[in-house]
Amino acid sequence: MTLPLVLQATHAWFRKNEPKNLLLPFFSLLTIPGPVAYFAYSISSEWTVAASVYPLFVATLLASIAIYRLSPIHPLAGYPGPVMCKISKMWPAYVAYHGKLHHYYRALHNIYGPIVRVGPNELSIIDKDAIPFILGAHGMPKGPLWEGRQLTPPRVRPPTPNGLINVRDFRRHAQLRKPWNKAFGSVPMKDYEDIMIQRAAQLIEHLHRIVQKSPSRQGHIDLAKWISFFSFDFMGDMAFGGGFELMRDGDKDGVWAAMEQALFIPSVIQHIPWMADIFGAMPLVGANLRKFGAFAVTQATLRSKANVQKRDLFYYLLDATDPDSTTDPFRLIVSNAVLAIVAGSDTTSSVLSNIAYYLLRHPQYLNQLTSEVDGCFPADEDTAIDTSKLSSMKILNAIINETLRLQPAVLTSLQRAPAKDSGGKLIGDKFIPEGTAVIVPPYVLHRHPQYFSPRPDDFWPERWILAENENEKTKHNIVLDHTAFVPFSTGPANCAGKALALLELRYLTVMLVREFDMTFEGGYSADTWERGLEDRFVVKKGVLPVVLRLRKAAQAQG
Repeated sequence: MTLPLVLQATHAWFRKNEPKNLLLPFFSLLTIPGPVAYFAYSISSEWTVAASVYPLFVATLLASIAIYRLSPIHPLAGYPGPVMCKISKMWPAYVAYHGKLHHYYRALHNIYGPIVRVGPNELSIIDKDAIPFILGAHGMPKGPLWEGRQLTPPRVRPPTPNGLINVRDFRRHAQLRKPWNKAFGSVPMKDYEDIMIQRAAQLIEHLHRIVQKSPSRQGHIDLAKWISFFSFDFMGDMAFGGGFELMRDGDKDGVWAAMEQALFIPSVIQHIPWMADIFGAMPLVGANLRKFGAFAVTQATLRSKANVQKRDLFYYLLDATDPDSTTDPFRLIVSNAVLAIVAGSDTTSSVLSNIAYYLLRHPQYLNQLTSEVDGCFPADEDTAIDTSKLSSMKILNAIINETLRLQPAVLTSLQRAPAKDSGGKLIGDKFIPEGTAVIVPPYVLHRHPQYFSPRPDDFWPERWILAENENEKTKHNIVLDHTAFVPFSTGPANCAGKALALLELRYLTVMLVREFDMTFEGGYSADTWERGLEDRFVVKKGVLPVVLRLRKAAQAQG
């Protein structure tokens, strides 16, 4: 009877205590059966009998946990979902390994409905009425998934979180968010805009040079790569006061490649965060993670010591921080360096690349946008782009919104969980017990026909324009629910840099359309692009082969 009692006690303990790292469960499973093994040896005098206690204990414990998670007494027993997901988060981690978690979640919701159990203690919800209770002002703090996304080395992580992206305490998040709100106010935004315009001009200059050097006056480029380099250089200026020249020098130091590779491990381990430190420490598996983390620390160190000539993000963050705060400037910078690098470059570059893809895939919209751009900023007059006009360009913003709907920068991983010691959270008429994580996958939500129809899977920018007129909306049976449109998240933990991101999307799209005629490279299958997109928390993209021609030269020839 001793082993069953030990098993019951161990199972009860693991039910209430989610492990924070691998060391605790490993140590527990190694030591807890010890007295039972010793008792078995004292009776049989056989080490083999005693040793058999350990695998028997582990196997029985795992079976007991699996049976409980599938049983009707589990708190989430009433929610449908695949058996593999109910038993363990190892299965979603396996799906995430292949980069197609957004497709998997969508398939599950198509089968099971608006609420799906995607883990032993996790739900995926695409009911827009639940969003305010999950992500909104009266929602929940971030969930355990964020603990598996740590890219900063443990040695430089402060005991009190200074990083906005992964802090899970509501009050601490509110404290950290105030400086960010000030850092994206009207005065800082003007400084960021000036930096962005300079970098956009540099991109256009490089692309012009590629076209002009070609005997055929056609530039054959990977447009996604050039957009990525632009975004990274701009981010370096905006956040760290400069230092990156990928457009000029290429990725000679492998910085961009390291960032994309470093995001692979967290995109998988975020589902089993208690294994994060173990994977990060493994010599081969964690090499890219450590390399990118070290790069972020290096940039934070340089920025904390620099005499910055231009007022950048960290200038405003430090300026907005409470002067009586004990926050070490270096700690604040290093804690937010990864957020600044990834959110300031990878997210916008993926959306910009998807905008270019959809315009090339649907040239009728490229033609419409070209006409709108020419009407606002005639190319033959070298009219400067007035950024104040960009937000009122209907076709431009419809194209951007439709891209953000179909391919948001964060495809799935908006996770929240009831606050610690709260007991749980009421979401509408459903009570979510403490210890349960809730995820809202924008990719799935944005394609739900109940909120976006007709043609929820099609690139159809007109839906955003027609929906503004009630008669047209009724005529075309358009459903467009803005409350279900969350490409920048929503609530107190939404994207702090949303205004800057939209400005960057609008400005660069206009610049590219104004300067170049663009087509896919001959023989390129457009389906390749979407097949190659991977959910790595942010979107990992492939090659976008494009042929560029100068529009002014074409007009002169005409």
